[in-house]
Amino acid sequence: MKVYDLCCEHDHRFEGWFSSEDDFLTQSSQHLIECPLCGNQAIKRLPSSPRLNLSGVTARAREEGNRVQDQWMEFARKVIADTEDVGSQFAEEARRIHYNEAPERGIRGVATVDERAALADEGIDVVSLPMPIASKQSLQ
Repeated sequence: MKVYDLCCEHDHRFEGWFSSEDDFLTQSSQHLIECPLCGNQAIKRLPSSPRLNLSGVTARAREEGNRVQDQWMEFARKVIADTEDVGSQFAEEARRIHYNEAPERGIRGVATVDERAALADEGIDVVSLPMPIASKQSLQ
């Protein structure tokens, strides 16, 4: 079993477990590996700890990075638990809530750049939060 430190182009770091180096190379070339946080498939292999002479500073930085990712996942779980997913109807539902045509509540969903700009023009504040792809499943 090979355990590799991996990173997507958004600098999300995670581990990948493969039966062999060839297994990793095959999956990587076929874009079968994706970031568990954002779903990005531009994955690179990082030097792994056993091959490096890490100082305490580097180890602390890695621990801090893992802590930040853990906090982000906890935040994502809370957002998901405390909001209603309205999917692609986000802009329409945000307007309905803003104009008191629907009950006020926390919602989440998908909106295009143009839809977000139109909401802002109407004085409707929204926040863009890139949610982990894992949010479609249970967040571990």
